[in-house]
Amino acid sequence: MSFFTVIIPLYNKEKYIKNAIKSVLNQTFSDFELVIIDDFSSDKSAAIAATFESEKVQLIYHKKNCGLSASRNSGIKKANSNYITFLDADDLWKPTFLESIFQLIQNFPEARIFGTNYEEVWDTVIKNPCNGSEILPIDFTGYINFFKINIKQGIYNHGSVCFHKEVFEKVGFYNEKINFSEDLDFNIRANYNFKLAYTNSVQMRYFMQTENQLTQSSLLNKTIPDFDSYENWAKTNSDLKKYLDFERYVLGKRLKKNNDLRWKKMILTIDSTNLNWKQNVLLKMPRFILNLIDKLKLFLLKLGIKTSTY
Repeated sequence: MSFFTVIIPLYNKEKYIKNAIKSVLNQTFSDFELVIIDDFSSDKSAAIAATFESEKVQLIYHKKNCGLSASRNSGIKKANSNYITFLDADDLWKPTFLESIFQLIQNFPEARIFGTNYEEVWDTVIKNPCNGSEILPIDFTGYINFFKINIKQGIYNHGSVCFHKEVFEKVGFYNEKINFSEDLDFNIRANYNFKLAYTNSVQMRYFMQTENQLTQSSLLNKTIPDFDSYENWAKTNSDLKKYLDFERYVLGKRLKKNNDLRWKKMILTIDSTNLNWKQNVLLKMPRFILNLIDKLKLFLLKLGIKTSTY
């Protein structure tokens, strides 16, 4: 049995999948199996992935397009390892990603979630995320409170985290009814029940503007997480309450920019004291101003300047 199972969900990423697979196969820690789930791609993605099939690399085909959550769940069910990690088909790992996760597992035995820092790639510009890691020592390694620190961008993303199989056994799999921000829903359940060990070392490259990227698409007709379903947990966990309100702010603002009236319900239960003044002001702005601000932010990124409300 391999130490890690690596899962790559694949859908129409023919330009990127080769490099993603190579970044896994080039890991300094080599005790892993790689499971690629082709979610009924209509381009050459599956054919490219098939060239890597071996004893170490398994390619599974969905007979219809089922979505990201279903692809991840298919991979989890096929996993033969105790430690399961993911990489999107348009992202890359640094060569020492799995080695870094292995060290976290060895050094923090009470944890069942293990994450690393990452970097963002905006076209030709590489930036550090505004994710709370900047308040940690550059060489930090240890346990962290996910809900307390994770009120900016994600302290990890789903290409820089590993879960022990006990996490899935206790909290369940990814919710296949959700097809936007399904990671958020799973992260809440996982981090409420298990400890997170984290290293501030940058071990993953997250590409922000590739084709078919869900984070760049409209939310119209998308099923989003129901943050209200976790309010009972938040009654006895103020850090979770603040985290839920932050995510309501992020998703509510996104819905408003899309002219999706669900934004009104999304922000209804936000405690304004859980947001900073900039976030409270932005929630009150009309959608055309919010969209103009986004265009300005992208322009500044091209100049190497990253702005944030965090």
